[in-house]
Amino acid sequence: MSEIPGSGRSTPDAGSSAAAGPSAPIELRPPALADAQAMWSLVRASTLDDNSPYAYLMLARYHAGTCAVAERDGALVGFVSAFVPPEQPDTLFVWQVGVSEQARGTGLATRLIASLLEREGTAPLRYLEATVTPSNLASLTLFRRLAERLGTRCRESRCFPSHLFPGGGDRQHHEEELLLRIGPFTTPRPAATNRA
Repeated sequence: MSEIPGSGRSTPDAGSSAAAGPSAPIELRPPALADAQAMWSLVRASTLDDNSPYAYLMLARYHAGTCAVAERDGALVGFVSAFVPPEQPDTLFVWQVGVSEQARGTGLATRLIASLLEREGTAPLRYLEATVTPSNLASLTLFRRLAERLGTRCRESRCFPSHLFPGGGDRQHHEEELLLRIGPFTTPRPAATNRA
């Protein structure tokens, strides 16, 4: 998830929605292939679960319509990766939200997710889902506040128990992941398409 959902934990920003700091404004846009390396680097510098660099190339190429990056002064300072599950066309599943250390506390995580819900598309979105570990209080707060802002509920249930994750030996034990389901939205949000 922001350092959060999907199979990743996140340290999103549950703060205000103000623009970041006194420097240049932050631009939110769909990712391009050239952003994949910076997305991967941001994850490596965070507490998000590591993924192959290839995963971010795939996101930028095939899921740009449901992902967003935040750029300031030519540098990537945040991103959100998400997709619409094939069997749930009214749901946006947020996989990871990453915000660089210098952009935390600015509401950027919320802005990134909101930008996806506001994107023009073809099918209406009525729900948003993400998975979060119970100890990731920042991400839990982010999504609970987002539900409040959208005027709807955030239901929490068990999704991936810890025994399903590889562990033991020299590998760190992975916490269980809770499923957060936000919605239904009172007014269907436009769905993001996979077009950049």
